[in-house]
Amino acid sequence: MKTIGRLHVLTDTALQSRFTHLELTEMAISGGADTIQLRQKTGSTRELIKTATEMRRLCAKKGATFIVNDRIDVAIASEADGVHLGQDDFPIPLARKLLGKDRIIGGSAATLEEMENCIREGADYVGFGPIYPTGSKDDAGPVSGIDFLKRIVLTTSLPVVAIGGIDENNASHVMMGAGAHGIAVISAVCCRDYPQEAARELHDAVHENVLPG
Repeated sequence: MKTIGRLHVLTDTALQSRFTHLELTEMAISGGADTIQLRQKTGSTRELIKTATEMRRLCAKKGATFIVNDRIDVAIASEADGVHLGQDDFPIPLARKLLGKDRIIGGSAATLEEMENCIREGADYVGFGPIYPTGSKDDAGPVSGIDFLKRIVLTTSLPVVAIGGIDENNASHVMMGAGAHGIAVISAVCCRDYPQEAARELHDAVHENVLPG
């Protein structure tokens, strides 16, 4: 059975260089993250597979889900639990053929049309955003805000994981105010002095504000 987590931490070594992907994985899980996503846009494929394999082993040991962003080849090679694909990334239907029905496939969306496209193509969850202004992604689109996120959540039965500018101060609005299934963060954990504590604060904010039902 596929379980879509509520606190997704995307590991990053471009926005910060103090911690490795593996160190961030360990700290984020210790703080309460249930899903780790490897996000790296540069570097050799060989090194990426090595990093992903180490992360997958750690996630399996700790009981967390491991997702690879964009790179389906790396996801397959590392035996990841799934992959997360943007609108211009590898096509979701083809990814499903390669990964099989038991792996998790997430799709990114910034509009209602894009979300419907993710659903039609067979995504297991939708990463929707940016909800707030963010500096973590160069290609982030216009901010959608809480009200629009709430509309998106109400239009689909798929889990909606909100992303973009979310931190411990506004996570409760995303969860309780908009009814999101969960949140995905990058800088709110990776760029903090103490990533484990940051993850713990986010975990508490998320799980204290899950809407019933």
